[in-house]
Amino acid sequence: MRARARRFWPFTVRGTGALLLAVAAFVIAQRAGIPELLYFATLLVALLAASAIALLLTRGSGAVARVVSPEVPEVGGSATVTVRAGIHSALPTAPGRWRDALPSGLSGAAEGASPTISSSLSGSASTIEVRYEVTGAARGVHAVGPFEVTTTDPFGLVRRRIALGRTTPVTVAPTVHDLAALPGASGEAGGSRQTTTLQIGQGADNLVARPYAPGDSMRRIHWRATAHRDTLMVRQEEQESSPAATVVLDRALSRWSPQAAHAPGGDAAFETAVSACVSAVARLVHEGYTVDVVDSDGHLLADPVEGGDDVDARATAAGFASLRARPDDAARRVVPATAAALTGPVIVVTGALDADDRAGLGAVAQRSALPVLLVVAERAELERLRAGGWRAAQVLPGGDVAAAWDDAIEQGYARVGR
Repeated sequence: MRARARRFWPFTVRGTGALLLAVAAFVIAQRAGIPELLYFATLLVALLAASAIALLLTRGSGAVARVVSPEVPEVGGSATVTVRAGIHSALPTAPGRWRDALPSGLSGAAEGASPTISSSLSGSASTIEVRYEVTGAARGVHAVGPFEVTTTDPFGLVRRRIALGRTTPVTVAPTVHDLAALPGASGEAGGSRQTTTLQIGQGADNLVARPYAPGDSMRRIHWRATAHRDTLMVRQEEQESSPAATVVLDRALSRWSPQAAHAPGGDAAFETAVSACVSAVARLVHEGYTVDVVDSDGHLLADPVEGGDDVDARATAAGFASLRARPDDAARRVVPATAAALTGPVIVVTGALDADDRAGLGAVAQRSALPVLLVVAERAELERLRAGGWRAAQVLPGGDVAAAWDDAIEQGYARVGR
């Protein structure tokens, strides 16, 4: 309350002192009968009034443009905000202070000294350009602003705050952790950065040829087939396909706290799960897998990300800025029903599991070449899941996702060693 009162109090420290002195002079002048003090008090009041009127006459306006770099910071990551404000003021004002209002989802020191604002009667506006650093504190879309400039009259008695422009939305994405590379054994499902090449026959002479089509390169002409068929033939194109992987994020509200459904950033466990999900997507895409991201109902949470497209993987993480938990479905699945048929890598990120949940996970691990289960909870019983084929690891809410990933991946090495 005191900070708010100081914020709306129009007088500076000097102006407040002048006002108190004027009041005291009036009281003493009346009781002691000293007319000189009355003149002095009247002069102080007149000075304060003149300062306030001068500020009212110079009431300013203007527009604000903000540029955030990088455009989508991550939780815990930093970004530079550049603010360019154009101010129109009838009369010049003294140097003051600027401040950009930051939401709770961003932290930083968004204030500093502002230069003198010149008169805009000539038709040109004064421009203030400032930069400051912010750090992503919570996932979500946060409004930055308005931009405020505080100026004083030439005597420094009265202050005025000018709110300029509108707020700017800033998206804070979940943290993408740098996860360890996949084990070589995952090549059984397509492999790290591998493609499936379909060729018939062996050697250049035995490749299947097809008729020439406009646009085909002349270097690909199959001369032997051309001579044999008496028509221009070209070597059959190699067909390549990226191996597929699936990442499942369990959003069932029963496995998280109620805050996970209200707003991003409310539940530390769910925030850790979202971060683990986008980190797994980034690793799989980097390894060359085309990745589908679904929830436990099988609903796509993002468009499929093509293998090798690291930029698109980061963009997918930004799309998870506003993701929330949702009420459970009737089946209370941890993974979609179709997951049991997946043969490629399957990464499941879930919360606290009960016995029925663990029983429903058994079939998936039997077919997948790389079944990884990350359980974000204070307590987790993983022995039976590991015995059933899962590379399962526990992540404490707010804990080290990369360490849990390493734990899960190393379980595969241990099995190979045995």
